[in-house]
Amino acid sequence: MSTRCSPTQPCSLGSHDGSQHGGRAHGAAMTASGVTEPDQAEPDQAEPDQAEPDQAEPREAAPPMAGLRRPDRLFDGYALDLDGTVYLGDALLPGAAATVRRIRRSGSRLVFLTNNPLRSAASYAARLSSLGIPAAEADVVTPLGVLTGYLRRRHPGGAVLTVAEPLVDETLAAAGITVTSEPAAAGVVVVSFDRTFSYPKLLLAYRAVRHFGAAIVGTNPDPFCPTPDGGWPDCGAMLAAVEACTETRAEAIMGKPGEHMAAELLRRLAAPPGGTAIVGDRLSTDVSMSRSLGMTSVLVLSGATTPRDLAGSPVQPDYVIEGIGQLLPAGQLLPAGQPDGTAATPASTTASSPANTPATGSLR
Repeated sequence: MSTRCSPTQPCSLGSHDGSQHGGRAHGAAMTASGVTEPDQAEPDQAEPDQAEPDQAEPREAAPPMAGLRRPDRLFDGYALDLDGTVYLGDALLPGAAATVRRIRRSGSRLVFLTNNPLRSAASYAARLSSLGIPAAEADVVTPLGVLTGYLRRRHPGGAVLTVAEPLVDETLAAAGITVTSEPAAAGVVVVSFDRTFSYPKLLLAYRAVRHFGAAIVGTNPDPFCPTPDGGWPDCGAMLAAVEACTETRAEAIMGKPGEHMAAELLRRLAAPPGGTAIVGDRLSTDVSMSRSLGMTSVLVLSGATTPRDLAGSPVQPDYVIEGIGQLLPAGQLLPAGQPDGTAATPASTTASSPANTPATGSLR
């Protein structure tokens, strides 16, 4: 049941299910009444030329940042965030492919974890593979994969009205969940990262919740998604609009750091939390989730969080590194002649056949 806000307890971007509205985004600009409409091009049309693995835009050398703390041990399991951690835009971040190879060769468990709902797990796996990191669908945990299970358990047989891009509707329908555009028929309003967000969509959600008592469920809490051009408004922004006009808070949010994705992560890693690490670029999602699960937290400064953000936050990670290339202990190299991993044989985990890039997720 959704929680109704009151004048003495206004809705805000606060936590739901123990989470905060933290961040992630992808590609296309938006329009609504004169503003530019999101680019709904054919698959891959919005994709810039793809860089070679580990060859993100070169940056000028800078002196090491103060306060960096590199892990001094290998962990039994790693959960790696994607946007801003493994890649940014259409290129892997420096050291990403080599680091993943080293983790796999060490025998540690590895799962990729994303709050971005613009692609399916299979599409993310194909994307990683195309960038030089072999991956299979089972290696990736996404909010949409968690969402269908949640709706079946908490709202069996209920119809869902979405504020989302087509992939969300397709995912729900494929799972046997009824999707409706009629507010009176909806038992749940699912809000997701939506580059086609509009007033008509907001109005339907408002009526479903305010007039007919539908619950609100969000795919992820992120207010923006890091991109090479500075970021895109993410699900947290759409969710804030729906919560504000309905004066109702979401009953649950699927992504990090919420309990639903946390449970799925533990199931996939199959390793004791005390010996595992979550690596990501957000304090409010990646670091918060690691703390709640008793895992080690490693913050990378290659995405959403800046050194200034870190200095002013009450949430502090166990380790801080400039990027994923510094994740493993110094000297943790491949055999002689392969210090960068470029000649390494692909890990045992192989990608499924590359799937067509969905039109709904041009950058991710």
